[in-house]
Amino acid sequence: MVNPENPLVIQSDRSLMLDVHAPRAEECRNALIPFAELERSPEHWHTYKVTALSLWNAASAGFSAEKVIAVLEEFSRYEIPQVVSVWIQETEERFGKIRLVQGPVFKSESKGTEIREEFLYLVCANHLIFRQIDHSNALKKFLTPANYEAPEDSTVSVSEDEKKFCFMLSLTDRGTIKQQLLAMNWPVKDDVPLIDGEHLDIELRETTLGGKKFEIREYQKMAAQALVGDKGPGTGFGTIVLPCGAGKTIVGMEIMSLLQTNTLVVTTNITAVHQWIDELLDKTSLTSDQIAEYTGESKSIKPVTVATYQVLTWRPDKEGPYPHFSLFRNNNWGLIIYDEVHMLPAPVFRVAAEIQAVRRVGLTATLVREDGCEGHVFSLVGPKRYDVPWKELEKDRWIASAECVEVRIPLPENLGLEYADATKREQNKIAATNPDKIKIARELVERFPDDKILVIGQYLDQLSEIAKVLEAPLITGKTKTVERDRIYDEFRQGKISVLVVSKVANFAIDLPDASMAVEVSGTFGSRQEEAQRLGRLLRPKQRTARFFTIVTRGTVDEDFGTKRQKFLGEQGYAYRIIRYVDEKSFDELSECALIGHAGGDKK
Repeated sequence: MVNPENPLVIQSDRSLMLDVHAPRAEECRNALIPFAELERSPEHWHTYKVTALSLWNAASAGFSAEKVIAVLEEFSRYEIPQVVSVWIQETEERFGKIRLVQGPVFKSESKGTEIREEFLYLVCANHLIFRQIDHSNALKKFLTPANYEAPEDSTVSVSEDEKKFCFMLSLTDRGTIKQQLLAMNWPVKDDVPLIDGEHLDIELRETTLGGKKFEIREYQKMAAQALVGDKGPGTGFGTIVLPCGAGKTIVGMEIMSLLQTNTLVVTTNITAVHQWIDELLDKTSLTSDQIAEYTGESKSIKPVTVATYQVLTWRPDKEGPYPHFSLFRNNNWGLIIYDEVHMLPAPVFRVAAEIQAVRRVGLTATLVREDGCEGHVFSLVGPKRYDVPWKELEKDRWIASAECVEVRIPLPENLGLEYADATKREQNKIAATNPDKIKIARELVERFPDDKILVIGQYLDQLSEIAKVLEAPLITGKTKTVERDRIYDEFRQGKISVLVVSKVANFAIDLPDASMAVEVSGTFGSRQEEAQRLGRLLRPKQRTARFFTIVTRGTVDEDFGTKRQKFLGEQGYAYRIIRYVDEKSFDELSECALIGHAGGDKK
């Protein structure tokens, strides 16, 4: 059946092309969110892709293959290629064909002490799946074929077929098995009950300590409830994706109030640790006696403990153990919150693989990882439980609107020969540290005197020079925490209006009044870094935020800039292009060409 008014064209390679000018384009865009990933969003056609991981994320949230196909049929301009609908059904059917369920507890005596060793069952839907797993060399050392016997306190039903095709595994191998099977294109449905942890009374305040009325937004409640569910098997773990500025910390606190249990929060740096503690004291009933900091500067443990990834992944030598992993293992946590979960370092993935009996949530603005390890987040922290498009929250004024501008400048003639003879990595640094960027940064700061401005970059020599020219404070990884917090506070209070920062400010830094950023250099083509940097500006405010990125035209700097912008383009943000000639180049910003804007509308 052909309906030329419909907005969606479905290709046999499972790409979905959305005509943004069609009458039901916005309705279709929202309907695709649960099961399709946006890949490109130029002016007239947006491209989505249905992947196995996106389907399994949808399945874990109760979105069936039939619902997926129904959405596609409703919005498709042409008949759906059969190969697509069959693939969707067969791929999503794989979710739930392998399950983890509660197993036996074996007790033994050692020197007068009772030892409990817990096991789980991996149950398969049929003998073909069972045989495929049984023949995997990678899984042999973890799995033992076994006859299923229901534990006394089991609350999960196991079919007669599943009982025949069953493996036993150690409780501590739970996460590793999930990882290995996902690599074999078998997602595991985890129906093992989670431990409750030690009880802790946590209530959200109606009025903050600062005297402001405090209300949880509807989408924040929905995100928390999507994670907690009914507290039964298969709930209590997953990832929540919300834009920077949308209140992910508040979602975390709402989850804590729903679960009422001791909580470990792991975040990116000491400043973020202090912000979490301040927010918990300001907006919950917790007192300072109940909250501890576990960082390189202070190591104490209380019912709510906030730690950094850095301290947890420190070890005295490269081959030795991680001494601070005991924080995860030796305390009766009922909830672990992985803040900025897209930054989860490999060693923490390792310990996350062991700690699968604890309720856990990953908070992030984007699940984009440049190392392609999104699947690790799915299998070890949990599938995506809730997601809201950035532009939807902007439309509802929960986050600020933003204008993105790329300023392209030439490479000075005296550096042209050096650039031509350099290696690829050297070329990147030459182009990224183009000395003319300092002049452009100064012009932009002077042009917008009423904005509170962040100048952000990667190369410390470049940033140091910019800080001198602008007579602005500089924060890098070497800045002491006390000094760093003092400068951030002065920026928040309006005592300083320009701040130069390295990539330490990319993550989890709350600077609500920042209204403009000037990016002079970045980490190659990192999309999530670009998203995080724009995110520093998205706290709700009356004015439109401005995000400038300065790149050297005709070099790898421009190429990497285009790659960095991809994720924001997918979220519907436009990048205006200015080919800089002189100061007058900034006079007509509204007349500049647009690339990558959503829906074809000019901003």
